[in-house]
Amino acid sequence: MPSSSIPPASPGSQPPTEQVGVDLPRFRGRSIPPIDSLIIKVLPPILIVALVITVTVAPDAASDFISYLRTKVTSGWTWYFVMYSLIAVALCTWLCFSKVGKVRLGGPKAKPEHSNFAWYSMLFACGQGIGLIFWSIAEPIMLKPESEHRVIAGGANTGDVGIVWTYFHWGLTAWIMYGAVAVCLAYSHHNLGKTLTFREATVDFLPRAAQRPAGVVVEMLAIIATTLGLATSFGFAAMQFSSGIASFTGLTSSPVLWFTVILGLGALTAVSAFMGVNKGMKRISELNSYLSVALIVGVFVFGPTVYILSTLFETFGSFIQNFISMSFYTGADGATGPLETWQDSWNGWWTVFIWCWVIAFSPFVAGFIARISRGRTIRSFVLGVTIVPSLIVMVWVGIIGAAGLFYDQRSNEAISGAIAEDTSAGLFAMLDMIPVVGTVLLVVATILVATYYVTSLDSGTYALAEFVSAPKKSGPWFRVILVFSIATVAVVLLSIGGSAVVDTVQTGTILGAFPFSFVLLIMYFNLFRRLRARNKKIKQLERAVNDPNHRPEDAFVDEHGMPIEGTPHPHNITLAMEEGKDPFSRTGEIEIPEEFRRDPAVADIDYDFDTRSPKPKGGQK
Repeated sequence: MPSSSIPPASPGSQPPTEQVGVDLPRFRGRSIPPIDSLIIKVLPPILIVALVITVTVAPDAASDFISYLRTKVTSGWTWYFVMYSLIAVALCTWLCFSKVGKVRLGGPKAKPEHSNFAWYSMLFACGQGIGLIFWSIAEPIMLKPESEHRVIAGGANTGDVGIVWTYFHWGLTAWIMYGAVAVCLAYSHHNLGKTLTFREATVDFLPRAAQRPAGVVVEMLAIIATTLGLATSFGFAAMQFSSGIASFTGLTSSPVLWFTVILGLGALTAVSAFMGVNKGMKRISELNSYLSVALIVGVFVFGPTVYILSTLFETFGSFIQNFISMSFYTGADGATGPLETWQDSWNGWWTVFIWCWVIAFSPFVAGFIARISRGRTIRSFVLGVTIVPSLIVMVWVGIIGAAGLFYDQRSNEAISGAIAEDTSAGLFAMLDMIPVVGTVLLVVATILVATYYVTSLDSGTYALAEFVSAPKKSGPWFRVILVFSIATVAVVLLSIGGSAVVDTVQTGTILGAFPFSFVLLIMYFNLFRRLRARNKKIKQLERAVNDPNHRPEDAFVDEHGMPIEGTPHPHNITLAMEEGKDPFSRTGEIEIPEEFRRDPAVADIDYDFDTRSPKPKGGQK
């Protein structure tokens, strides 16, 4: 089926509430062959169980193999991950500054389903919340001794180097990579009527014979990456939450406490998933935002305020000055020969690994972002997903990271020692040093760890449910089952091998981003092709209306007025339009965008050349 085709709505889809061509109905997409659906539902769980058994039976061999793969990826492909990130930047730049930025997800009259505050809260909660809580202090301190990296210019001091690199790793580029994947899924789903799956956003770029098997493989990769990513994150979240509780209660972080935390967080996530986005995920995300503001304000007001302000201004300027050179940094001086281990490469520790992390988590992060973004223009969508979260990241890292560096220096590097033992301990060690409100902030941070993980798992569950159940709509109980399935995987990994096994599986999952990145590149080019084709159709429509000498039937006849072989008869042009066919195509096989279709059952649609969008005839609203 051509990329611009609009499959008919399934019987269970919601009917359009407005006229066709004004607000696109919510399609469920094409049906999936039963054998393909069975493979997608059955094979990923089998592969996940096999992987877990392999890692638990032979943990050392699995760890060595994962380390070997990481060395190979780091040694020969650093340039590729830099190029991948730059392609995502180029795509989002084109979407923002070209005419396609005016395209509205869901149709010209579609309205956003969530307020800006709720939307940004959910973006941040599913995208980076829990990871940023700990790495905003751990990464600046861990990078403090590494100021010799010449890519940072402008007189930045040793502490600033770590903060600037943390801006880069968690800020604009990372969010652009999420946004590029999300807009591909969103346009495919909301405007082309396809299911919210990677398969539907990717495969029509490929030859027809390869689309079906490629679609199955793509969907399996997305399901496995999402499941293992959420399960391993769940395991680490349990340990991090336990560290937070231990920091102000005196309890010992132990397996019993880990499993209790998993049970509690799993139950909260199940309730949220059952209640739906509006009553569950959105409300918890808004709570996250309020608690995050409280934590930041507390650290800023009661912490080293002057030092924080000075660091913010200095690092913001350094980041702006060095962004381009950091974006192209491959560590070429370390590529003169093969690496003995990935630990010999700075990029292997940081940029390459973090970009792999972003790619591996893209299926559920981008899938959920696409789901909640109907009604926004592509331009506002891309800017909203990239600029606003990036600024939040920079403020968060600037305040938390600067406070961490300040107290680490004055405590004889006590925070550095805590991070060396456990990266999640740095935040709690720093908050404990803040006068007056330190204990209160410890409680707030611990609650934030819980709520941010609930929202991360909740958003991942929604995306996973779409991948598994498409084209049917998943129900609340199915999402609850997925939550407890993911929690079970986390419990098994922790109970058998502890943090070492969880770390091995998570690293393996992240390295799976290498092959999956090729799928995402195909998706990028497919979106570019789809939007270019859409612009071409709009120009054809404009010419048909503006040029008095243009006759659509001329495309179907030769210079003698005889029908061209392989094209529809001129008298069938009107019928072709009513059936959704493109009257300007020589083959007549390419279907026009849904918003330009004629439906004989409803009022005709005019074209508004000021807004470059359809409008009802007769001035109807």
